[in-house]
Amino acid sequence: MRFNPKANLDTSRTSDRGRSGGGGLGGGLGGGSVPLPGSLKAGGGAGVVIVLLVVLATSCLGGGGGTGGVGGAGLDQIFGQSAGTDVSRMAGEDSARYASCKTGEDANSSVDCARVAVENSLYAFWDDEFTAQGKKFRPAVVNTFSGNVSTACGAASSSMGPFYCPADQQIFLDTTFFSDVLEGQLGGQGGDFVEPYVLGHEYGHHIQNLLGTMNKVRTQQGADSDAVRLELQADCYAGMWARSAAGLAGDDGVAIIEELDRSDISEALDSAKAVGDDRIQQRSGGKVNSDGWTHGSSQQRMNWFMTGYETGSLKSCDTFAARTL
Repeated sequence: MRFNPKANLDTSRTSDRGRSGGGGLGGGLGGGSVPLPGSLKAGGGAGVVIVLLVVLATSCLGGGGGTGGVGGAGLDQIFGQSAGTDVSRMAGEDSARYASCKTGEDANSSVDCARVAVENSLYAFWDDEFTAQGKKFRPAVVNTFSGNVSTACGAASSSMGPFYCPADQQIFLDTTFFSDVLEGQLGGQGGDFVEPYVLGHEYGHHIQNLLGTMNKVRTQQGADSDAVRLELQADCYAGMWARSAAGLAGDDGVAIIEELDRSDISEALDSAKAVGDDRIQQRSGGKVNSDGWTHGSSQQRMNWFMTGYETGSLKSCDTFAARTL
């Protein structure tokens, strides 16, 4: 993956909340277990199993991905918050972590600036997609943090993994997740396109929020559940963006990402494989039990990412209309 050195980066939608005090939801990953959201049981094991519930996705700390036990209330009401609530500054003061990110050249030499460039590309892609449909697009905000963070969906800790909160339409992630959990605990191979895939998936949840798709979720667990369909669709949306990312121009008309090759797609697929429900159950020492799935199997996650990548079509990503996943 290579960024265009001439691209101008917009840091207005990327912020860092630093390290917050106080306890977040759940405990540490590593040796102990984290309390499961709601009453959901993940199929045995501690620590890494919890990632099944939260990795790459679960809106509002589990709500949007169908793991938080929101029941029939719908996903526009989570933790007592409305998806339209404007609490954009709830997470705390910006640490100015991204202040030095000015150009694509910075993105080529800095992981932090690369994050900004990926956000810029995701914004450009989905803004174009919504404009083509005659719809107004509202961008998500990408927040990094360390330790704990306060959101409109409640307090969260690093152990929750990356997540999207529909109540404030923001994405949250502790960047140590990629080395500590995705590679260290789940056995992913890593690579420079792993985080873009994760951001693409989380941004996919934002798109679902804007389109009202989250309100379709009624069943929260199982291989054919609405929760799994929601997660696989977010993978498909990530694939849609990846298909068009190379050469996609920002507001200044200059391409943001200069090159994205097959090795980048391979890294995305490897990450999708690593966070499949079946893979996580196996690595935790438990049996594969599809009744406990909330995100889909490794193969399903890879398949739906490739569906988005190969078709570039919102219609093709309609997992809720699919007879088989």
